[in-house]
Parts: sequence; C-alpha cells; structure tokens
Amino acid sequence: MEFLPLFFRVKGKLVLVSGDTELAQRKVELLLRAECRVVWHGVSTERFEPFEMNSQMLVKTTSLTANEGQTFILAVAANEDSELDHQVLDFAHRLNLPLNVANQPEQSDFVFPSIIDRSPVIAAVSSSGQFPILTRLLRSRVEASIPHGYGRLAELSKSFKTLVREALPGRNARRRFWERELEGRFAELVFSGDEARANKHLNSALKSFVENDTGSEGEVYLVGAGPGDPDLLSFKALRLIRQADVVLYDRLVSKEIMNLVPHDAECINVGKERSNHTVPQDSINDLLVKHAKQGKRVLRLKGGDPFIFGRGGEEIDRLAEHKVAFQVVPGITAAAGCAAYAGIPLTHRDYSQSVRFITGHLKNDTCDLAWHEFVHPHQTLVFYMGLNSLGVICSSLIKHGMSTEMPVALVSKGTTREQRVVTGTVETIAQKAKAAGVRAPTIIIVGEVVSLRERLNWQGD
Repeated sequence: MEFLPLFFRVKGKLVLVSGDTELAQRKVELLLRAECRVVWHGVSTERFEPFEMNSQMLVKTTSLTANEGQTFILAVAANEDSELDHQVLDFAHRLNLPLNVANQPEQSDFVFPSIIDRSPVIAAVSSSGQFPILTRLLRSRVEASIPHGYGRLAELSKSFKTLVREALPGRNARRRFWERELEGRFAELVFSGDEARANKHLNSALKSFVENDTGSEGEVYLVGAGPGDPDLLSFKALRLIRQADVVLYDRLVSKEIMNLVPHDAECINVGKERSNHTVPQDSINDLLVKHAKQGKRVLRLKGGDPFIFGRGGEEIDRLAEHKVAFQVVPGITAAAGCAAYAGIPLTHRDYSQSVRFITGHLKNDTCDLAWHEFVHPHQTLVFYMGLNSLGVICSSLIKHGMSTEMPVALVSKGTTREQRVVTGTVETIAQKAKAAGVRAPTIIIVGEVVSLRERLNWQGD
C-alpha cells in the first residue's frame, strides 16, 4: 500500500495552492468544499474572479516566505510547469510541509482521491495517483451503490445512538441491531424521504429487539473461500466475511481474501498442512462453540469448499451438538477452480462423462485407495493433497491397468497470480514435478481432458 488513506479535519486551516491552471482551480474548489482557508499563489485575476467574494480565499502574488509557510498545513503544486512545481516542492520540503504535486504521485507526499460525498458519510477511491481513469470508473461504480440518502440515514441514526446504547448495553447486541436496521426497513423509509415513519419504526424495532433478547445469540458462518482468487467469492460469502467478530482461518485462504476481514475482528490461524497441524481439529471445534456461546459472530473461513475434504461436516456436527446456530456457504472447490483456470474441462462429451474427487492424503497418513475403481475410460480423476504421494498414485494407477500415456496435469496455487501448471503422463509426471520444483498446494488431474489444455488455455500461462 503506497499511500495510507486518512481523513483529516481541515476546516478553518490554511492550505497553499500554487498554479494558474484549470487543475489548480479544481483543487481550490475541492478544498473550499472541505471549508479550508485557501491561499492561492501565482493565480491570475481572471481565474480568481469566480472566488473573489469568498472570505476563505486569499490571493498571494509575491514570493512565499518561510514565516508564511509555518502557517500552512498542506501544499499543492499545480503549475503544470516542472520548474515552478519544483520551486514549490523545495519550499514545502524545507518546512516539512506535506505536498501534492498534481499528476506527479512519485513526487507527492499525499494524493487527492476521487470522492463520493454523502456527508457525513464520505467514501474515497484512489489508484495512488497512477491511473486516474481507472479511479473514476471505480468511483462511478461505488457511487451507484450508495443511495443519496445515506447522509441523512447517518444523521438520523446518530440521534438514536444514546437511546440504543442505554437499551442494549452489550456491544454485540448493538451491532446486530444496527446492521439489521441499516440494511432493512428503517433505511428504506429514510431513503424514500419518510423520516417520521422511519423514527417511529426504529423506536418500535428497538423495543421488540430488547423484549426478544435477539442480540444475545452467537452464530457461526462456515464459509468456503474458494481456491484463492477473491473474485471467485460469492456475494453471501463476502457479506458474512465483513460481519465477523472472530475469524478462524486456514493456511489456504489467500492474503487477498483475508484483507476483506474487518480490521477489528480477532483472527486466529488454525491452518493445517501435512504433518503440521497448527491447531488440532477437536480444538478448532471447541473454539467455534466457545466464541459463539459468547454471543459473537464466528467466521470459519476455509480454502475451497468446506464440505469437500474440508472437515466442515465435523465442525457443524459439533455446533449442532451444542445447539449453536450456523450457516454454511459453499465455495468453489479447488478441482473446479484450478481446472478452469488451467483450461482443463473436468468433463467433456467426447472425453469424460464422469469425474471423481479423491483425497491423496488419508487420515491414517496412507494412500490406500480403491485403485481398481479409478481405472475406467471416459473418467476424470482429481486428487487433492496428493503431491507428496504423486509417485505412489501414478504407479498404483498403472499397476491397476491405466495406460502409461494417460495425460496428467499438476496445478499449483491455482487461480492466483502464482498459478503454475505442469503436464505429462502417469509415467512421466512424477519426474517432471520434481524437476520443476512443484510445491503445495497442488491438485492432480488425471484424464484425457488434460489434452484439451493446449488449445483451451485461456489464461495463457
């Protein structure tokens, strides 16, 4: 993150803007909206004319002095002349004054984001000054999703804060109440302009919430995070991720997805890898029950899908035993996601009419499988957690009658920027994997469909 997004109170403070340009004028207009006092240096009378009656404005035509600089909190150089902008840069840096050089993020201490103003609610979007067109496109998308009544919604909600705090002393209960109403009937009434009914509804809803003790119950969200690409999350998964108080996550959950978790949520790494269980499964089950019984919203975040080799069934079995409420949100399992990103269809009318998902790492640390069931024509096999057993898998398939020329693909870190695909046959793939230094997490795809990758590889890796 090159720039840290912050919101400063600049009302009544002095800000220097240098430049007789349209860009400088736009910066002045924005700063005046934030109720700054603006000193505009180097501006012509013609460009200043629309602002001359504004008491927050001051034009400075002479050179700037160090004493004057001590009174500024920010500076903006928008001359569109490198020599003039460099003079302002030197002036600002001598005084340790945060500076923005228009269209020059590499020389700037801060950048101006694209703003969605629903005061007191304000959203800001930035590309760190690198690509303003992309920023504007993203801003338009965000703006379209934020009703104009959001500012009024915030103001009306604020007037109820004391009442809600007194009625619901528990933090979790208050959060549940506000989340329900800010996404429910109260918000809809405010957006439609019926504030009288909105106030009446909120009073009634608070009374009902208290009487039913709705805020005391915890809940567990068992969410599949998919194979790694955050764009593959479902809408429901994203919504529940953003509501979590406590997060228990596996090592296969990507960093990009973990960045979506609320910053104030407690995050507990319970990830497991071969022969290295950070937290035993029984302890994970106990943690889910413990935090939910404390009235918290507990997010159990798993790579892939929680019900496909993810032990999700074991976890909700314990929750049901302790009468803990839970929801299950499926995720895109590694077989589907990695195969798709590798350009390998798991089924195809001409090549494969069935697919099997198989764990290559059993509970007793063996790879003792029903091999005779796997050697059939027109079938795709996908092995999870089988990289360390790759040699045994291939030799066992050959032993039970599979052709040594059967295509095989290894997809490592599928759907992520680090995705890597190695192809071969059941006879050669183990040697190729060793030579290529393939690392987990990796899935193994065995079947004629692998041969389609050469022309269906839409990723181009």
